[in-house]
Amino acid sequence: MFRLKLYKTVLIHKIMHKHILCLAIESTAHTFGASVVEFDSGKFSIRSNVRDMYKTEKGGLIPSQLAEHHVECFNRIISDALEKSHKSLKDIQVIAFSQGPGMGHALRIGAVAARSLAIQNNIPLIGVNHCVAHLEIASIYGAKDPVLLYASGANTQVIAYDGGKYRVFGETLDMGVGNFIDAFGRELGLGFPAGPKIDEMARRAKERKEAYIALPYSVKGMDVSFSGMFTKLRTMIKSGEYNTPEKKEQLCMSVEETVFAMLLEVSERAMAHCEKKELVLGGGVACNSRLQEMARIMCRQRDATCIIPENQYLVDNAAMIGVLGVKMFLANRRTTVQQSKIRPYERTDDIVVDWK
Repeated sequence: MFRLKLYKTVLIHKIMHKHILCLAIESTAHTFGASVVEFDSGKFSIRSNVRDMYKTEKGGLIPSQLAEHHVECFNRIISDALEKSHKSLKDIQVIAFSQGPGMGHALRIGAVAARSLAIQNNIPLIGVNHCVAHLEIASIYGAKDPVLLYASGANTQVIAYDGGKYRVFGETLDMGVGNFIDAFGRELGLGFPAGPKIDEMARRAKERKEAYIALPYSVKGMDVSFSGMFTKLRTMIKSGEYNTPEKKEQLCMSVEETVFAMLLEVSERAMAHCEKKELVLGGGVACNSRLQEMARIMCRQRDATCIIPENQYLVDNAAMIGVLGVKMFLANRRTTVQQSKIRPYERTDDIVVDWK
């Protein structure tokens, strides 16, 4: 027992004095990102975090056009990330990339870029789970053992660490909250992404003190469902009653109040069940000002800590891929070229967490 404790102490001492530079690549969906993450004496610093996002003026995300966007910008984004960090590939000790889950069209571009750079420059490769990375980035904000409300386009999950894995304690039963918001935005005639526009429209309705419009509230145990609400909203919009700017803003406000209450109800229940005192927000929808406000209120009432990373680390970004990549690298995890194929359907609870 004494030898084991001594070995662990020596191992931790060695890790704390490591210096690692990681080039990270993110490409799970609409964003292609690259970042240089530095680990030195036990601390992370983000040397650069560059991204380019596929957008439309009208309609949603088209996979083939998304892939073309990533192909066109990946070289520029990676070069910019290295230049802004004042580093070159010769300085990089590890390359991390988002291996899954995500859209196959998008994941392939990032995987090919990471794989090619690793082979050409003889640099170790680490494939990272995008969902877990959203949680691990919170460690640079002091999070120790949190519950994560992961609210993004395709993903809506409540996650916490237990028994060697990040367990999913609740999730959407149909569509991700971000996809729901974007689909609602399309019905209103908004482009992609619709979330920021809906947030602003809802804020204007609140300032006018518009009345709340009752909408389907669907929480089933620890899970949530958005399809019923979307069907109701589409019917309401097609009726013509909500065609004025003011009515659209009132509807946006009501959607936010309903959806975010659902998400925070299951998050609070997970915190109580797991006896955890930290809540972390992650994912692009977590940039919403009203969701952040409601999360802080809930945590204050529970005497818990609410951790909300800055927006550049909430949306899809390569810095979080780099932070998790470094942690896995320190735990002697490596991804061979043969193992580096993309995993579009990989779940959060598929990952064995051996870097804690």
